[in-house]
Amino acid sequence: MAEKKIPMRMCIACKEMKPKRELLRIVKSGEEISLDLTGKKNGRGAYICDNPECIARLKKQKLLNKVFSTAVDDEVYAKIEEEFLARKN
Repeated sequence: MAEKKIPMRMCIACKEMKPKRELLRIVKSGEEISLDLTGKKNGRGAYICDNPECIARLKKQKLLNKVFSTAVDDEVYAKIEEEFLARKN
């Protein structure tokens, strides 16, 4: 029996390829950008590692601006960081 293929995605911060289940999805749906904990929200998605270093790099380098080709407010970065920290506790 053939092995089931594991979907791989690249972290936008560290550029490492990892299994999709190990990464967090950030989704842009319309004008709203948020953390997608279910992985099933509609919209354009980007993936980031589930570690504080990548979250810090996301905010510092404003990576969502590049990925979604739009201006992203600092409030959005703060909200994503807040949701990440709340999920860890």
